[in-house]
Amino acid sequence: MKNYNKIKDGWFSEICSLWPGMSFSLEIKKVLYSKKSKFQQIDLYQTKNHGKMLVLDGIIQLTESDEFAYQEMLAHIPLFAHPHPENVLVIGGGDGGILREVGRHDCVKQIDFCEIDEDVIKVSKQFLPDLACGFDDSRVTIHIADGNSFVKEKTDKYDVIIVDSSDPIGPGEVLFKQPFYKGLKASLRQNGIIATQGESFFLHKECVTNLVKITKELFRVQAYAYVLVPTYPGGHIGICLGSRGPELKKPFRAIPENIQNKLKYYSPKIHEASFVLPWFAQKMFEAI
Repeated sequence: MKNYNKIKDGWFSEICSLWPGMSFSLEIKKVLYSKKSKFQQIDLYQTKNHGKMLVLDGIIQLTESDEFAYQEMLAHIPLFAHPHPENVLVIGGGDGGILREVGRHDCVKQIDFCEIDEDVIKVSKQFLPDLACGFDDSRVTIHIADGNSFVKEKTDKYDVIIVDSSDPIGPGEVLFKQPFYKGLKASLRQNGIIATQGESFFLHKECVTNLVKITKELFRVQAYAYVLVPTYPGGHIGICLGSRGPELKKPFRAIPENIQNKLKYYSPKIHEASFVLPWFAQKMFEAI
């Protein structure tokens, strides 16, 4: 392990220009997978204390210890805000975790899943079965394609679109620009909702304000929530939402007890609380 280029003295450190001058490190027991796909470097580690960890191009995508926080909130906030979601599109998230959460909603009839890198799906099915179980749902149709191009071919089709993108570098960069969001809006049915990975308002102020500006311009209803995820930069991550009708900051539908009992993070109260922003972030968004 000492010769592995991402590991030093048994530790992986996440170093990236998106958060200059800081890094997050985890102690590694074993490298389970390391290979470059057509699009990116894929690494899968067994950590000492955080379970398995998926890393793309040197950036942590998830650890088994806290993945549930991000997956549950990115999926259930838009799904419970919608009166009756039937057709859902998930873009990105080749680990399958968002699909796992979407699948808990019995009202959903069809789930299109679009992922540009098929190798991420394969690695997740091999090493992350607790997340990749989302692919076992018979309602899921997998499309290996670029998400930006995929939505351009869809019009008035989806009730909810969830974008589980990587950071705005490499293959994920296009998913943070206005043309993509225009495509998302056009793909929504009446009363449709989008929810996208919204970065950190501590670390990525320019990126976050740009996403908020885009969604405010395109959608009648817009909001920004955040989630505590210890192994993400800054310990949290945002969710940017836009709606063609329904309010976003409160669940429209009550959560069935059988679903709530299976969750670890999401609840109706945390749904509402996630939109209560620090004062500096609130002022930053009000100025847009």
